Amino acid sequence: MKKIASLALLLICFTSVLSAQPILLSNALVPQSAGLTLHSIFRGLIGMIAILGLAWLFSTNRRAINWRVVATGLGIQLVLALSILYVPFVQYMFDFVGRGFVKILSFTEAGTEFLFSSFATGEIESPLLNFAISILPTIIFFSAITSVLFYFGIIQKVVYFLALGMTKLMRLSGAESLSVAGNIFLGQTESPLMIKAYLEKMNRSEMLLVMAGGMATLAGGVLAVYIKVLGGGDPVQELVYAKHLLAASIMAAPGVVVIAKMLLPQTEAIQKEVEVSRDRIGKNILDAISNGTTEGVRLAVNVAGMLLVFIAFIAMVNFVFFKMGDWTGLNQVIADATNGSYSGLTLQFILGYAFAPLMWLLGVHAQDMDLVGRVLGEKIIMTEFIGYVSLGDMKQAGVFFQEKSIIMATYILCGFANFASIGIQIGGIGALAPAKRVLLSQLGMKALLAGTLASLLSATIVGMILG
Repeated sequence: MKKIASLALLLICFTSVLSAQPILLSNALVPQSAGLTLHSIFRGLIGMIAILGLAWLFSTNRRAINWRVVATGLGIQLVLALSILYVPFVQYMFDFVGRGFVKILSFTEAGTEFLFSSFATGEIESPLLNFAISILPTIIFFSAITSVLFYFGIIQKVVYFLALGMTKLMRLSGAESLSVAGNIFLGQTESPLMIKAYLEKMNRSEMLLVMAGGMATLAGGVLAVYIKVLGGGDPVQELVYAKHLLAASIMAAPGVVVIAKMLLPQTEAIQKEVEVSRDRIGKNILDAISNGTTEGVRLAVNVAGMLLVFIAFIAMVNFVFFKMGDWTGLNQVIADATNGSYSGLTLQFILGYAFAPLMWLLGVHAQDMDLVGRVLGEKIIMTEFIGYVSLGDMKQAGVFFQEKSIIMATYILCGFANFASIGIQIGGIGALAPAKRVLLSQLGMKALLAGTLASLLSATIVGMILG
């Protein structure tokens, strides 16, 4: 632990000589962060120790934890965060990639205008219809693009070099490194396709990292959607959130290694050879586009159905809770105690205050901790999609006290760590490795915990640096 603390302090002190400004929200309606201070460092270290403490508490073999791997992973996260927020060259790279995402979003709108003329004329008034028409097509287009990049082997090459570095630095097997690196670009069931030949031979520790890696990161298609949701139609804001969401997904890779290897340490011999599957999506480029589009349509329909069901579910639960609040007089008590922030006993109120103490530990401002706790709860019990929609609504409403809270919430929500993902992984990865279905079900809750803690770790580090 001393080595971790020393490394953290050394890397943080490095920022004092950097002149560039961190990525912040442009034209924010909330107070900006004060910058790196001793207080923020102290709060950040408390948050990091709390997260690592939870991982240590739930570890299956505490004596076998490799603290060198933990220190290396934290060091990589800190360097990534500092570079992304302060180093001009790295900021330029993220700006370039972010602008690419925003530009592709504009291409999506061109196709949407052709299919839905009312979107082009602005005649639609319903926010839900606007969401369905302007957001869901993004998933389809990005799925097709990902399929084309996979067909040409571009994604595989990038993943290979990332995995090679992780194997050497963090002592991972080649297969699990490929899976974690692949999850930066692909979904939690697509990334394992690159290592399907190794899945049946994986031990418990390797399999947990494969599952946790899928839960800690986001696929490119939905990443683009959240850029649009949080940007609120403003290209400047979309660019800012593109940078933060890209940073969150990249930072989650070493972070999830740290947490997964604490929860279930590697005690068996591993194969460090890194070999990417040569399988391609489609027989030619047109077939790849077709396959990607088909998968995108399935995902978009799934997202639309999921949102419909979960939003309806929230309304139903809130109706019951609110009636209970009326009968017991709690509604008025809650409304008075929260200065009208909550109208009464609701699911959002319960989730917000249940996770509020944890949010305070991570460094979220006291006036925002229930709001950030709320979106974390929505992510876990429902999906990150619901969490991001709520975050976007609250951001537009201007209810946050501090800008940093919005940024930290963006990192906290970045990942598929929710209960539904356990079933998705059992079905998806289990289809590639039928003999591992029982193991997948056994590790489901640990993978959910690992994915959640990894996102919290990234948010804590970024919050500490922002001040």
